[in-house]
Amino acid sequence: MKNIFTIEVSNEIIDRINNLTPTAKPTWGKMNVAQMLAHCNVSYAQAYYPENFKKPNFFLKLILKNLVKSHVVNTKPFNKNGSTAPDFIITDTRNFENEKSILIENIKKTQQLGATYFEQRENFSFGKLTASEWNNMLYKHLDHHLNQFDV
Repeated sequence: MKNIFTIEVSNEIIDRINNLTPTAKPTWGKMNVAQMLAHCNVSYAQAYYPENFKKPNFFLKLILKNLVKSHVVNTKPFNKNGSTAPDFIITDTRNFENEKSILIENIKKTQQLGATYFEQRENFSFGKLTASEWNNMLYKHLDHHLNQFDV
């Protein structure tokens, strides 16, 4: 798994994002490119602004930690057309340039804060994660959706 905390990998992801166009079409899935960018921003919004989201109740968090977490934080790529959490479902119209700019800033912020910042940092749904688990989750998610749009 590539390391999103390194400048090289962050720049590689940003270059891929910069190769997207507002008219890019997905090779699978229902989201358009602006919705996909907004969808990718949710991971960062939950990491940096968890107060903006309704926390899962005890029962749901238990399910997420015990059944979903291992799938999300491992190094195995996501399957196409997989299910997603309600907070990540984007169906409204989004501004491509705005979402793209936000995502690039989120990636830069994450790289600048580095792995140490994320070590044992609380995740909205999964509890405390290692920096490696944060990396796997963030990088794998971005790579999955950039592949969805052939970049």
